[in-house]
Amino acid sequence: MHAALPTPPFSDPVLIFALAMVVFLVAPLALERFKVPGLIGLILAGVLLGPHGFHLLELDSTIELLGTVGLLYLMFLAGEEIDLHGFRRYRGKSVGFGIMTFLLPQVVGAGAGLLLGMSLPSAILLGAVLASHTLLAYPLTLRLGLGKQRAVTIAVGGTMIADTTALLVLSIVAAAAHGQLDLLFWIRLGASLTALVGVIVFGLPRLARWFFRHERTGSPTTFVFILAALFSGAYLAHLAGVEPIVGAFLVGLALNRLIPAQGLLTNRIHFVGDAFFIPFFMLFVGMLIDVRVFTAGLRAWLIMGTMVVVALVTKWLAAWIAERAFGYEPEERWVLFGLSAPRASATLAIALVGYELGLFDDVVQNGVIVLILITSFVGPWVVERYGRRLALHEERRASTPAETPRRVLISLSNPETAGALVDLGVLLRERSSSDPLSVLTVVPEDGGRAEERVASAEKLLSRAVAYAAGADVPVQPLTRVDQNFATGIQRGIVETRTTTVIVGWEGRASRQRVFGGVLDQLLEQSRQLVVVAKLGHPLNITDRVVVVIPPGADHAVGFADAIRVVTALPSRLGAELRGLVVEAAAEPYADRFRLAGPDLPIRFERVPGWDDLLPALRDRVRETDLVVLLGARRGTVAWHPALERLPVRLAALAPGSFVVVYPPESVEIPSARIVPPLARALDRSHVRVPVPGTSAERAVKALLRTAFPEDRRRVRALLHALLEARGGAIEIAPGVVIPHARIDDLKEPLLLLGVSREGVRFAGVTAPARLIFLVLSPADQPDAHLALLAEVAKLVASPERVAAMRDAANADDVMAVVGASGLTGSPVGYRAR
Repeated sequence: MHAALPTPPFSDPVLIFALAMVVFLVAPLALERFKVPGLIGLILAGVLLGPHGFHLLELDSTIELLGTVGLLYLMFLAGEEIDLHGFRRYRGKSVGFGIMTFLLPQVVGAGAGLLLGMSLPSAILLGAVLASHTLLAYPLTLRLGLGKQRAVTIAVGGTMIADTTALLVLSIVAAAAHGQLDLLFWIRLGASLTALVGVIVFGLPRLARWFFRHERTGSPTTFVFILAALFSGAYLAHLAGVEPIVGAFLVGLALNRLIPAQGLLTNRIHFVGDAFFIPFFMLFVGMLIDVRVFTAGLRAWLIMGTMVVVALVTKWLAAWIAERAFGYEPEERWVLFGLSAPRASATLAIALVGYELGLFDDVVQNGVIVLILITSFVGPWVVERYGRRLALHEERRASTPAETPRRVLISLSNPETAGALVDLGVLLRERSSSDPLSVLTVVPEDGGRAEERVASAEKLLSRAVAYAAGADVPVQPLTRVDQNFATGIQRGIVETRTTTVIVGWEGRASRQRVFGGVLDQLLEQSRQLVVVAKLGHPLNITDRVVVVIPPGADHAVGFADAIRVVTALPSRLGAELRGLVVEAAAEPYADRFRLAGPDLPIRFERVPGWDDLLPALRDRVRETDLVVLLGARRGTVAWHPALERLPVRLAALAPGSFVVVYPPESVEIPSARIVPPLARALDRSHVRVPVPGTSAERAVKALLRTAFPEDRRRVRALLHALLEARGGAIEIAPGVVIPHARIDDLKEPLLLLGVSREGVRFAGVTAPARLIFLVLSPADQPDAHLALLAEVAKLVASPERVAAMRDAANADDVMAVVGASGLTGSPVGYRAR
C-alpha cells in the first residue's frame, strides 16, 4: 500500500472546475499538433494532475462521480448512435465478435493465471478482467463520421456482449466466494435481467413517444428527459445485479429511433457529451493510473507483462478472426482492435471486487493499472490512424454525383408548422453537403403594408434559422415580395438552384384541383422534386414509413430520385419501410427500393385498385406511421384522377401525418456519361459455364476472376460488396440471382454471367441460383447501374430465354441467346456510343 498523500493545492471547487475546463481546452489541442489523438491528451493530463502525478487534484467523490457519469454517457451514445438497421443486419456478426473478444481473453487469461500460480477462482476472474474492455476510442469514430460503419457497429454490439458476460463471471465468482452460488442465485439473476430488459427496451420507448408527442417545443425539457432516462436506466441495471453501463447502453438503444440522426436534440446530446461529460471521464481514467507501479519487483513485472501481452494479443486475434470470417478490410480489423483494446472502468471494477474478495493481491492490482495505462494509449492511437483511412475509403465509396448535392428549399408561411418543416428539411438534406438549407417566405406586394409584412416574415425566418442552427445546419434565409405566391417561390427555387422543395399544407379541402391555388400553381410551374407535407405528429416518433405507389410510377423520369428521398426518411428515422402498390406487382418496386436502402426492413404488397387503397390504409396505418404518397403531375404516365382526391382523404387518417412526393420532371445527366447496352456490357470472356461449386462465395469469386484475374485484393473486396454490403444479391426470378455493386476505379458498367449446373445457394434467396448475373458499375454512375439492372430484368423476363441460358453448353451458346434477345438499344436517357 502507498503512503498517505498530501493535501492537493487545488481544493476550492470553483478553482478545480476552472482547471478542468482549461485542461479540456488545452490538452487536446497540444497533443493534436503532434498528431496524437486529443483523448490521449486528456488521459495524460489526468496522470499528471492526479494523486499519482503532481497531485494538483484529489481523486475525490466529485471527480469519481463526474467520471462515472461520463462513462455512462459514453455508453448511452454508443447505443443512441448505432445504426439499428445495420445492427439488425450485422447482429449475427456482433454476437460472433462479442463471443470471440470475450472467450479468447477469458480462456487464455485464466490459463495464464493458473501458470502464474493462482487459484482457479482467481484465474477465472483474471480472465474476466482481461476479457472486459471500454469503448474509450468510440468518440474518435464519431468525429470521423464512422458511427454507423459496419466494423464500428459490430464492435459496439460485441462490447456489450463481452462486458456483460465478463461482469456476469464476476457475479458468479463473487457468489461462489460467499457460498451463495445456488439455484436461487440463478433464478434471481435471470428474473432481474429479464425485468431490466423489459422495462428499458419495451417500456421506455412507449413513455418517450408519449412525452415527445406532448412536448413539441424543442425546449431543453427534451434533453432533460433524455438525461433522466439515461441515469434511471443505469441505476435499474445496478439494482438488477449488473453494471450501470449495461443499463446506459440499453437506454441508448431504446431511444435510438426517437432521436433522429440529424436534428436539434441530437446536436444537444453530442455537444454536452463532447464538451463536458466525456472529457471528465478521460480525466478520471488518467487519475486512476499510477506510474509508480513500474518500480515493482521482477514477479510483478512478470505478472504485469503477461496481463498486457495476453490482453492485447487476444483482442487482436479476435479482430483478425472477424476480418477473415466476415471478409472485412485490414483497416476495419484495426478499428475493431482499437475499439476493443482499451480497458478502464469495467476492468477496474472487476479487479477491485477481486481484491476485496481476497482473490487478487497488490501485484495484480498494479498489473491492472499498467493494463489501463498502456491500452488507453494504444486503442485511441490505432483508431485515429486506421479510422482516418477507413473514413476516406467510406467517403469515396459513398459519394456519387447523382446523389449530391441535394439543395433543399423550405417555403414557410405558418409559424406553427415551421419547426416541423425544418425538421423534415434537415432529414432530407445530405449530412455531407456544404450547401445551406434555404428557408423562404413570400410577402404579397401590398402597397404601404409591404414593409410591415417583410418585417413579420423576417421574424418567422429568424426563428427557423435559430431552430436549424441548434441542429448545426447552415441556413440561408430568403424573403421575396411578389403578387403571386407561387411565382415568388419559383423565383427562390431558380436563384438558389434548388433540387428539392418542401412546402407545408394544412389538409383542408379545396375546390381547386388538389391542394389549393398556390400549391397547384407551384406544381405546374416547377420541374424540381416537390415534397408537400402535413405533419400531425413529431417525426422522431415515427415507427414506420408507409409509401403508396400508383401504377406506372416507375416510368417517371425522376423516379430514382424520388426513391432516394423516400428511403432517406426511414433510414434516418430508424423506421421500417412498408409499401402499398396500386394495381401493379409489388416485388419489382420492392427491389428498386432495396437498391437505394439495402439495410432497411422492407415489405411491399399489392392493392388491387384505387377503391381498395383507403380501406387498406385504414387497416394498416398506425398513429405513429408516416404515409408517403408518390404523386404525379398532370400529363405524366402515373397521373390518375384519384391522385387529386387522395391527399384530402389521407388528411382524415389519424393522426394525419403524410407527405406527397412529386418526382422531378427533368434530371441532369452529364453528356459524357454513356451506358453501353446489355450486349456490349457482357463480354464473352466474362461468361463462365459452368461456375464451380454450390456456395455463393466460390461461384462469385470464380466470376470475378474472369474480369480481375491478377487483382486478388480487389476480388476480395468485391466479394464483400456483392454478397454482404450495400446492394447485395437480388432474386429477380426463380433460379436467377443478381449480385450487384457500384465500385471505384471502373470506367463503365460491367456484366459477368455464370451458369450453374447444381445450383448456388445465396443468403436470403429461396431457390438455388442457376443463372448468376454480376452487375458492376462505376461509383459515380448510379443511374447507369439501375439501367443495366433493368436490362438484365428484361432479359430474364422470358422463361424461354432463361431456360436456353440455363441449358447452354458453353459461353458461345449464352452469348447467342443474349444477342437474339433484341436488347441492344441504349437505355432511356442515355446516348449510344
